[in-house]
Amino acid sequence: GGNYQQAIDWYKAVLAKNDNNETHITLADAYQKTDNGGGDAMTNYEKVVDKDPKNSLAFSRIGALWYAARNYDKATESYGKAKDADPNNPLPYRDLAYAFFGAGKYDKAKENIEKYLELSDKSIKDQLAYVDILYLSKNFQTTISKINELMSGGVQNTTFYGKLAFSYYEVKDTANALKYAQMYFNRQDPKKIFPNDYLTYGNIWLMNKMPDSADVYFDKSVAVDTAKDKGDGYRKIAENFKAFNNVIGWGKAAKWYEKIAKESPSAKPLDFFWWGGMNYYAKKYDEASKAFEMMETKFPDQPSSTYWRGRVSSAIDSMAQDGLAIPFYTKWLEKVGPTYEKKNDLKFAYTYMLLYNYNKNDKTNEDIYKEKLRSIDPTNGTLQQIEEIEKNAANKPAKGGSTKPATPAGKK
Repeated sequence: GGNYQQAIDWYKAVLAKNDNNETHITLADAYQKTDNGGGDAMTNYEKVVDKDPKNSLAFSRIGALWYAARNYDKATESYGKAKDADPNNPLPYRDLAYAFFGAGKYDKAKENIEKYLELSDKSIKDQLAYVDILYLSKNFQTTISKINELMSGGVQNTTFYGKLAFSYYEVKDTANALKYAQMYFNRQDPKKIFPNDYLTYGNIWLMNKMPDSADVYFDKSVAVDTAKDKGDGYRKIAENFKAFNNVIGWGKAAKWYEKIAKESPSAKPLDFFWWGGMNYYAKKYDEASKAFEMMETKFPDQPSSTYWRGRVSSAIDSMAQDGLAIPFYTKWLEKVGPTYEKKNDLKFAYTYMLLYNYNKNDKTNEDIYKEKLRSIDPTNGTLQQIEEIEKNAANKPAKGGSTKPATPAGKK
């Protein structure tokens, strides 16, 4: 709460009479207390190391500036010089651990935090820093062991429950993950619970096969997320439900993909596709139809939307009696052309179109789609069944009305 500018002016007055390293460091520290003072702070720290290449404190301060700027490579370089200048000082090793973590070099982060712990007085604060880096560097099993050791020694810290919950989640111990997550969320100040915490808690419920409870915490994750575009958060949740890999999961994934499509400025064709696709696999055909129709309107250059409108319609008209899918498959085939390479897509379309024309007794178009289907799937069950029926009918006409093939179109 002091007058930092007054302090800066006084330090400058001192330097005018006695240029010394200690005053440059305190001047730089004062600059860091002011808005946009980082550049002047860096200049003064660099003046110190130019004069004294063994000044560990100045190198540490330079490392802190780079760390704050998220230039982790520069930070590790500066902290490394601080460590080399004073190898028995534990603090540069701690700072190096965090900088290496920021740079994604987790093994180096762990190596340095362990050296820090070796040289420090091993206070509770030091132990907490060690746990922090173990957890952040994804050494989850070691994190669990260390926290349990500290807790058994009487050390209490609310963050332990969160780290235990999320570490057990990572090692796939579902029961302990849920146990400690519940303890953490009951104890932690809600202001200190962040969107990703709620997201992970939701995943833990999902891992325990409780999708409704998971959805509650996914909703909370979104509610506290201050991002203007929440598309990435929605997408993570949708993918988690998609991986649940059953009708319930697919239906819930569809809900979150729909949010992306309708609310996110960065929504992509694939988001619309999965909105429709998840509804399709959840057998919510009306919703799937709306999604693919919106995708076709918004992204007319994406032929897959037209194809999937056909797939949805053929699932509704599973015996190909009404021809609901014919307009979509016809339009799609015109879009993709005769050299389209995805034979499985063509098989679905040709099978439905063959069955529809067979049902309508349109022999000309039936024969066309027989040959198209035969060219890509000569052992197709619907094709063989129709040909067997027609062969038997030619040899001995069926009594009591026409015979229909049993294989429905548009179904896996």
